[in-house]
Amino acid sequence: MNRERDQVVLVDTNNNAMGTMEKYEAHVQGLLHRAFSIFIFNDKGELLLQQRAAHKYHGANLWTNTCCSHQQPGESTLEAAHDRLNYEMNMTADLEELFSFIYKAQVENNLIEHELDVILFGIANQDPQPNPAEVQAFRWITVEDLELWMQQNPEQFTYWFKDVWSRIKDHVNQTIDIL
Repeated sequence: MNRERDQVVLVDTNNNAMGTMEKYEAHVQGLLHRAFSIFIFNDKGELLLQQRAAHKYHGANLWTNTCCSHQQPGESTLEAAHDRLNYEMNMTADLEELFSFIYKAQVENNLIEHELDVILFGIANQDPQPNPAEVQAFRWITVEDLELWMQQNPEQFTYWFKDVWSRIKDHVNQTIDIL
């Protein structure tokens, strides 16, 4: 699989593929493309966060969900998610697709995130072994501690994580209740 994921799949609002484009250019133009966001929990109900590597062209040094990336042409969301989770965090987990939504946001460096984002949840109890090219740190955190941290220091989190978190709280609580 293409570990660098330099291409994105452009889509319409119904997730029909409309072509491909280089990832950075899609973020410059703000074109709608496929993406996914993975949230891994452990049996204690803690969420695994990652701190993005310092050299990332956006979201550098910021905290975010366990893993996120873009599907490649011809690749299913689950294939892409498993591949990227292994590449970034050197871990595996059974993943379940929960829902998708579209968001658009101006981010740093004059870039625009415009994604049809598929949300996936999984459960794992092992600590990751992060790829330093992608991740500089990780942390398991309770929902209560995360919400307090986000309230006190929202600038320490990626835009998309803050947006997604506001949309998934009910799913998070249901997942934790199951654990």
